[in-house]
Amino acid sequence: MIGAIVGLLVGFGIGLYVPLTIAGGYSLYLSVGILAAIDSVIGAIRANIEEQFDSAIFLSGFILNSLIAMSLAYAGDLLGIPLYYAAIFAFGMRLFNNLARIRRDMIEKFRSSRHNM
Repeated sequence: MIGAIVGLLVGFGIGLYVPLTIAGGYSLYLSVGILAAIDSVIGAIRANIEEQFDSAIFLSGFILNSLIAMSLAYAGDLLGIPLYYAAIFAFGMRLFNNLARIRRDMIEKFRSSRHNM
């Protein structure tokens, strides 16, 4: 868990100081891909808390979810239909569900540790 937090902080720091610009036409695809990646990371944190983390599942989900979300947004652009809304809805719902489960697990662990004192 500490490694994930350190990695997140290092990545955030690199993102702040590396001058990288994305063309406006690709920003929609990148933002949907990032949402899918964040969903995978939050799901991995939840799985780690529940002691069910599997790195192969995490890595494959991280890459495939991001690629599928970006492909869905691209296909929608080709068809003239905002299909990226489907990815936003699906990954957004999963993100909030995982955060709710993490919160619930943390509260239960806190209560049980306080009760055992």
